[in-house]
Amino acid sequence: MIDIQANKEEFNALLRQVNREGTDYLIEDLENLGFYDAPASTRFHLDSDGGLVVHSLNTCKAGLFLREKMIAMKPELKGLLLEDSVIVATLLHDVCKADVYQKVVKRRKDQFGNWRDVKGYDVDYSNFPMGHGEKSAIVVLRSGFDIHDDEMLAIRWHMTAWDLAFQNPEARNNINTARNKYPLCSLVNLADGIAANLLEWGTNEQEEL
Repeated sequence: MIDIQANKEEFNALLRQVNREGTDYLIEDLENLGFYDAPASTRFHLDSDGGLVVHSLNTCKAGLFLREKMIAMKPELKGLLLEDSVIVATLLHDVCKADVYQKVVKRRKDQFGNWRDVKGYDVDYSNFPMGHGEKSAIVVLRSGFDIHDDEMLAIRWHMTAWDLAFQNPEARNNINTARNKYPLCSLVNLADGIAANLLEWGTNEQEEL
């Protein structure tokens, strides 16, 4: 069972630790968007109330772990992978999901072939159909949060090849340039994958009514 309030407090404490201008405005906007109660997905990982914050915290913890290990292996990365920037980019990479999941009741067959009512989510992008990484960056900017260039680019491109825009030459050039200029882009992408595919492995829930 996800403790939504405890996770919310941990998320906000980490974000405030960075001590950026606009933090309180961003937290207020995330609250209004439903970020703290939202699932991380419809059925793949942490598909339950509060799952999105858990995923964000997991990504942050994975990112900080990777930062420590990479600096130990390659000390010159220390000045390019600032702890505050890892916290900001990992915590905020998926705020785009805050307003896209709608609770619904679905019909599914159980292991015996009987139809059952189960709680689930549908996806509705109509509130702000901006895309994925780019929407997250814009939500943060619109809140007045002081976000740095490397953090914005790490958020924008955290999906890498899974982003459909990656298929066009201009986007491919942009992402390659961003990753070459800012190692944070690669770190956030790796941390997101570790969180979703390893730390959250087996966390999908399809609860019957």
